[in-house]
Amino acid sequence: MSKVIDILNSDRQFASFELVPPLKGSDAEKLAKTIEPLMEFAPPFINVTCHRDEVAYQENPDGTFTKTTFAKRPSTIAIVSGIMQRFKVNIVPHIICGGASKSRLESDLFDFNFLGIDNVVALRGDALPGYRRFIPEPDGFAHANELVAMIDNMNHGQYLDPDVKDGVKTDFCVGIGAYPEKHYEAANLDSDIQYLKQKVDAGADYILTQMFFDNDKFYSFVEKCRAVGITIPIVPGLKPLSTIRQIDSLPQAFHLDIPEELVKAFKSATDKEAEYQVGVEWCVAQSKDLLAHQVPAIHYYTMGRAKNIQQIVRAVF
Repeated sequence: MSKVIDILNSDRQFASFELVPPLKGSDAEKLAKTIEPLMEFAPPFINVTCHRDEVAYQENPDGTFTKTTFAKRPSTIAIVSGIMQRFKVNIVPHIICGGASKSRLESDLFDFNFLGIDNVVALRGDALPGYRRFIPEPDGFAHANELVAMIDNMNHGQYLDPDVKDGVKTDFCVGIGAYPEKHYEAANLDSDIQYLKQKVDAGADYILTQMFFDNDKFYSFVEKCRAVGITIPIVPGLKPLSTIRQIDSLPQAFHLDIPEELVKAFKSATDKEAEYQVGVEWCVAQSKDLLAHQVPAIHYYTMGRAKNIQQIVRAVF
């Protein structure tokens, strides 16, 4: 497999994509139908998100509660294996601290290595639904930089078990996440960038950003990153809006701003198709401007839908 960092360091600008695995009980063909239209663009890689197990509490007849852990989606390893069997494309799985012990994460990484996957995106993950803050597992990582450091250790043949001497050296290329408008838990953007630098210093190879709708905020973010010594590639992440409802829902879910010009454009749309086109046209304009500013690539969040992404990439690349 090709390393993402090598692809990013080439001279060709390109589009990459991010997929959300289907819910359990869903037909695997649904995921395939999302991927197939995107293969028209010969993406150098496709990311697959990871979702932690969730918990529920059921009341017993005696008034006590029983905690049940359940997974809403197939495992990332199963999804990645299925895609690799069907499509000739580099797959980049996400691996998250949330819901996993250090040893579980190490085992998953070794499984990826065994499958010949040498690209991953290392993330902390979100808090469980209903919780205000992220709570790590008792033997887990509280921060993504700790996960990045463990992967870097594995790349040097160092494992959690001290009895493992001269272990197999993995060869992972590690991507990390960043927030051009700051993570909602950070006090300010400058402190958030310092946390980002910790992940970079731990061994990350490149950065993928959260979605944003104002390119000036991205350019300012990149400038601040370079000023503190972050030199690795920074890839902007984009998602087109498709309905006016997202004007309210996305800022709540992802803690980002929607430019007033975009809000007005959606409010002036006369029907759902017009709303859809507003989102497409805004994303096309964003993409062209980013490419003109020499970003190495643009990472598109598909959210399980390929139609508008297909339309945008055709217009841009």
